[in-house]
Amino acid sequence: MNDNNKLGELYPAHLEMVRRRADKALEKSGFDQLVIFSGSERFKLFDDAPYPFFANPQFKAWLPLTEHPDCFVIYRGGDKPKLIYFQPEGYWYAPPEPPGGYWAEHFDITVINEAAKALPLLPDSGRVALLGEFADEKMRPANGEVNPGELVNYLDFHRAWKSAYEIECMRRANAIAARAHRAAEQAFRSGASELEIHLAYCQSAGQPDNELPYSSIVALNEHGAVLHYQNWSSSRYANGALHSFLIDAGASFNGYAADVTRTYSASDSGFSELIERMDRAQKHLCALLKPGVSYPDVHFAAHRAVAKILSEMGFVKIDPEASFDAGITRTFFPHGVGHYIGLQVHDVGGFMADEDGALQAKPDGHPFLRLTRELDDGHVMTIEPGLYFIDSLLASLAASEHAKHIDWDRVEAYRKFGGVRIEDDVAVTVNGSENLTRGALDKLAA
Repeated sequence: MNDNNKLGELYPAHLEMVRRRADKALEKSGFDQLVIFSGSERFKLFDDAPYPFFANPQFKAWLPLTEHPDCFVIYRGGDKPKLIYFQPEGYWYAPPEPPGGYWAEHFDITVINEAAKALPLLPDSGRVALLGEFADEKMRPANGEVNPGELVNYLDFHRAWKSAYEIECMRRANAIAARAHRAAEQAFRSGASELEIHLAYCQSAGQPDNELPYSSIVALNEHGAVLHYQNWSSSRYANGALHSFLIDAGASFNGYAADVTRTYSASDSGFSELIERMDRAQKHLCALLKPGVSYPDVHFAAHRAVAKILSEMGFVKIDPEASFDAGITRTFFPHGVGHYIGLQVHDVGGFMADEDGALQAKPDGHPFLRLTRELDDGHVMTIEPGLYFIDSLLASLAASEHAKHIDWDRVEAYRKFGGVRIEDDVAVTVNGSENLTRGALDKLAA
């Protein structure tokens, strides 16, 4: 079976799942129809150049059109969904291809060549829910309520459960990312700059910056201590001055994201041991995932794993449980252990306690955790423990009552490495989980 045939076989069940959710959301919120807008191009201030276009995730949930502004999906419960497909004429830019592929037969499609021609085709009576961003008032339908909370809450809560089609798309996104991560490591080993590594990554992925699901973090040496390091320096390090490399970079497939992080040492040093310990800890955390597990418990397990590493490698001089209880691990591991992933890198619904929009609070002292729900079959999330040497956080620890528990000379020796983070995308299954990232990497190594 070729790749498109597999997607074609999985897609009908996915669309049926999306339609069932829409039916329930319409019934629950009292709306008659959904009108889902892909979005419009937005232009830079005082300029005629557009920003990169990113399709509305609610639109991408229905069909794999990710580069198509000014399109609409129209859905009335029980009916075949309609697609208004904008295919402009002209020669300044390449127009979209005619609609086609495994998904097209499942929609009644109307092609228009001017964006404004969509508006007369939209529902003009009844109670209509409009999903999307209508930054261009000319593209806002006259009839409808924009992003009604009750309906959006229902859809966001249930988007945690991914179809087999969606998980297959994420497998393929991870396969692209795995290939590109290998190219990035090779560039690092050759002494390339951050910018050169980033370009090698994009070339191997076959995706430019604006097609990647987020801006890649490409951090050499102490830059690895900046959690969302945003620069790509063009400077190379001299011989002996290159110590470490942390890359957090993903890929996209049919609008679905991969989010992968790896860390490397330039030499066989103590930092190599730190990476190996974190890799083992990360694999253990992934093995904890199964239906019924509370994600905050996985987060606390990650902190206990970090506490153990800090103790075993001599950074902290008290036992791991005491280090965890004292909050010392939060200096070295200040972010959450992961988040939902899917149509968005930080997919929606991570804090939702129910489909009505009630929230499930983050644990005290852990403000950056992005997921507080109980896991279930079909949920997909990242697992990304880390250990960093962040100047500002270390300064706060040094000024605290716990400073006496730290071997500051050892910490100082590791500042030049920045930090370590290992991140995989993992799908929860009926009996456990499937590691999408390591599965992709294993296939490359085979």
